[in-house]
Amino acid sequence: MTSRGARLSDAQRLDWLRLIRTEQVGPRTFRALINQFGTAAAALEALPGLARKGGRSSVPQSPSRAQMEAEMAALARMGGRLAVSGDADYPPALRMLDDAPPVLAVRGSAALLAAPKVAIVGARNASAAGRTMAARLARDIADAGYVIVSGLARGIDTAAHGAALDLGTIGVFAGGLARPYPPENIPLMEKMAVQGALVSEMPLEWEPRARDFPRRNRLVSGMSLGVVVVEAALRSGSLITARLAADQGREVFAVPGSPLDPRAGGTNSLLKSGATFVTEAADVLDALAPLLLHAPSTDMEAPEAPAPRPEPSDGDRARIIELLGPVPTYPDEIVRLSGAHASEVQIVLLELDLAGRLERHAGGAVSLVG
Repeated sequence: MTSRGARLSDAQRLDWLRLIRTEQVGPRTFRALINQFGTAAAALEALPGLARKGGRSSVPQSPSRAQMEAEMAALARMGGRLAVSGDADYPPALRMLDDAPPVLAVRGSAALLAAPKVAIVGARNASAAGRTMAARLARDIADAGYVIVSGLARGIDTAAHGAALDLGTIGVFAGGLARPYPPENIPLMEKMAVQGALVSEMPLEWEPRARDFPRRNRLVSGMSLGVVVVEAALRSGSLITARLAADQGREVFAVPGSPLDPRAGGTNSLLKSGATFVTEAADVLDALAPLLLHAPSTDMEAPEAPAPRPEPSDGDRARIIELLGPVPTYPDEIVRLSGAHASEVQIVLLELDLAGRLERHAGGAVSLVG
């Protein structure tokens, strides 16, 4: 989506925020729009025509510049700022994901966001032993130079954040930064805003919903080199985070527990599936040491020049749509089978996407909805 160069201007940041807040535009669609049109301003201008050609009767709703200026001003009053994917303080490992949020709201240290990170997650109803273990791991791993990332939940997350507070920790919100959750962790969050960092991809006043927590979890794992699961039931958000970490190519670690404790069911299952066995911080540090040699660069990036945009003919559009179905298919395969130019295929996919007729999958595959 981007190439090395100067950082975005304030006006460009505003356009990025407007585009990612637009109806039907998620991180993957945002990336496709920027790759196709070069700038967020050009993409915003193209949205109505794209949606109409995709079969949508109404225009996708975008927030006004005034609304986004107000959000940015409110964030600034909280001592926060926006970090876009081309900024030096945008988490480098997160930038590599195809569903990385193009814009993050941030409170706290830029240096921590750029540093190598390890996530520690686990049960909300954690045992005393689990909390002690999470705190010990967090302290020792942070003391070795890693920043500890977690989701600010009760139990294991809270223990990990608290133990690493004076060394470096980042909390990821499921809602907006103005809607901290859970309420009992607000004092901890305020300390982290000064000594650590808090981040969110959601609008500032967004109230977190159940489906926002798995979304949050992909950021916890995505900005980290590895994820340590301390306690987790067989059906838990922590196992979702571990699965996401594996899909993202991150290292997965698990602390073993008693087979009699349901809070160890998930971690023991991870160990059976090949997760790295952890009883002390050295188990994590030894596994991650080689990865530091290949850690993503923190160099800033800026948008590429707009790509050429040949308009697909009605015949090309029909052939491209005919090749789509409920089974995820890669755009390269659609280009090959349709005989259309890659840019024409991307335009048709964007048309369908903005009309609500396309689903984007991990790795770039797409499928037709309905």
